[in-house]
Amino acid sequence: MSNSTCLRHSRGFTLIELVISMVVISIALGGVLMVMNYTLQHSADPMLQHQAVAIAESYLEEVLLRPYSDPDGVDGETVRNLLDDVDDYDGWTDNGVRDQEGTAIAGLEDYTVSVAVANTALNGILAANCKRVTVTVTHPSGINLTLSGHRTNY
Repeated sequence: MSNSTCLRHSRGFTLIELVISMVVISIALGGVLMVMNYTLQHSADPMLQHQAVAIAESYLEEVLLRPYSDPDGVDGETVRNLLDDVDDYDGWTDNGVRDQEGTAIAGLEDYTVSVAVANTALNGILAANCKRVTVTVTHPSGINLTLSGHRTNY
């Protein structure tokens, strides 16, 4: 084989080929980095959602465990640990999650919890002895969760 034939077969990449391959690799790398960035930004979302569910369940359980009617005959209690019947919770709002004594729970300050209580119908029949309790939990990340339960006078 002649020397010129050997050189023709063993030449490297041209400048244009190198530039095109760098552009292709840059685009692919940019796409991978965008996916990683999105994943990192939203990696805490499931945890926040689970926390919101646990918060709503705990508030709902607290309300539903209270007596249907006021045991002491005093309406309009304004301190959390004095709320002694289901209706006392109507319109209650906590900015930051609190326990039943009203003490703030560390790490849950960003959540807002609101409670609504209303007389309701079951199976289309208005039952004077049934109340629907709705607990709404919101978080600045866009979470807006609502749980409802019914309390009857049995």
